[in-house]
Amino acid sequence: MITVAFLTNDLRSIDAHFGSAEYLAVYGIDTNEVKLIKVAKFNDERTEGRIETLKKSGVDIVYCVEIGPAAAAKVVNNHIFPIKYKEAVNMASELVKLQNMLSTNPPPFIKKIQSQRA
Repeated sequence: MITVAFLTNDLRSIDAHFGSAEYLAVYGIDTNEVKLIKVAKFNDERTEGRIETLKKSGVDIVYCVEIGPAAAAKVVNNHIFPIKYKEAVNMASELVKLQNMLSTNPPPFIKKIQSQRA
């Protein structure tokens, strides 16, 4: 199982910038199940505080609409893979896409996460 976090303001879509997201929705996902682990409201606007929240939640991959290069580097240095979209994406659709990817041919970065989890 991998752990993904979606940064969101509306709790339905990946629609938030890393530095200004109101909420973090954390899901565990594998080929057989998707489960909501937690929804947390960010209390810290600092990059380091947000990264600490991700780490405490066991996040492997974080999805957002935008992330600055310095924040992205800090996220990667903490062994969390950032994925950014240019526009809002529905969380449910992304979970289906991820689950399909896991059951067919995951990209190398996901295979690495899976091998580290094993």
